Amino acid sequence: MGITGARVAMVSMHTSPVARAGSRDSGGMNVVLLALAGELAARGVEVDLLTRAEGEPAVSVVAPGVTLHEIRAGAPGPIPKAALSAVSDEFGEAVAHLGRSGDGFDVIHSHYWLSGIATLPVSLELGIPLVQSFHTIGAMKNRTLAPGQDAEPELRLRSEMFLAGQASAIIAGSAAEATSLIDDLRAPAEKVWLIPPGVDAGLFSGSVQEAARTRASLRIPQGVPIIAVAGRIQPLKDQGLAIRVLAELHGPEFAGSVPPVLVIAGDSTPGEADYLDGLVRLAEDLGVAGSVRFVGALTRSELAGLFAAASATLVPSHSETFGLVALESASSGTPVVGSSSTGLRESIADGLSGTLLDSREPREWAAATDRILSGAMSATARLHAEDYTWSATAAATLAVYASVGHIRV
Repeated sequence: MGITGARVAMVSMHTSPVARAGSRDSGGMNVVLLALAGELAARGVEVDLLTRAEGEPAVSVVAPGVTLHEIRAGAPGPIPKAALSAVSDEFGEAVAHLGRSGDGFDVIHSHYWLSGIATLPVSLELGIPLVQSFHTIGAMKNRTLAPGQDAEPELRLRSEMFLAGQASAIIAGSAAEATSLIDDLRAPAEKVWLIPPGVDAGLFSGSVQEAARTRASLRIPQGVPIIAVAGRIQPLKDQGLAIRVLAELHGPEFAGSVPPVLVIAGDSTPGEADYLDGLVRLAEDLGVAGSVRFVGALTRSELAGLFAAASATLVPSHSETFGLVALESASSGTPVVGSSSTGLRESIADGLSGTLLDSREPREWAAATDRILSGAMSATARLHAEDYTWSATAAATLAVYASVGHIRV
């Protein structure tokens, strides 16, 4: 499926699509944006990635057919995500200026609610269809808050509901998100498209060579199991549960097994440095500090190496719209343990690519992880991930664009 002459604005106001996933406010959405943009460009679409500039405004080519526009909005430097709505009008005006130039945009595809409120006025002013991807929904997050975590603000909840009614089409990454769009945001069902993300099976291939390099860099001997956790370090992701699981696996109940090492990849979300400090203290208090490695945000190839080296991956999040890391781990032949809440029910095939648990009890997670460390699910995990491709994601997204605009596929 290919087209020529179409131009799409993919908007990510609050985080640059090229930012390293797992750092600051970047995560799976950044991965989705770059992968989707590349696939669309390969099909003849001209893709403009639009994000807020933290320094001087700039324009750069990040891949053939994909151009990154860093747009001035507000004062230079980082702006807390909670305060970004104050500069959404300025950002939107700059997007409108781009939309008036040259051949203009055929579709605006906004990612996250902040991008939507910034570009909905542009869509209405210029008569350009707006496709909205939320990636996370405030109402979903509020149902599964971590202890002590603040609820999502009323501004976000109301803005998401308004966008759900105004957007030309809405893309959900999972059935759980689609349900929330219809039930919580009252989105018209006929506007909602279910398109899961893909996985780069070539990169996340479980390479033996990459696994060996990762072990060497982390100084973890062969024979010592590695448990991986990947994501921004914040209460929502609950890396503390993973540390408690590790402590159980080092305890007397699992004395017959080789004690694993837990590798936590990701940086602190802005404002959550205290949580990282608390994780370090927790590991010390539980007597497993020597078996926990905090490695910061990894490049995509480094993350692939970690999953290749790991025997199991934990996704201890309280809420995941889909859970891309679960798919990437499975593609690497590394099964996953995660919560049965929200979108993980789709990214983890229970009994094939990992285990889904209703409980957040560390001992139950430890027992499930111990079963996975045997390696029995490695082949079936890879098979599950092979059902998700970026090519299929791009083809379905093009169908959405065609349904709302004059793009022909």
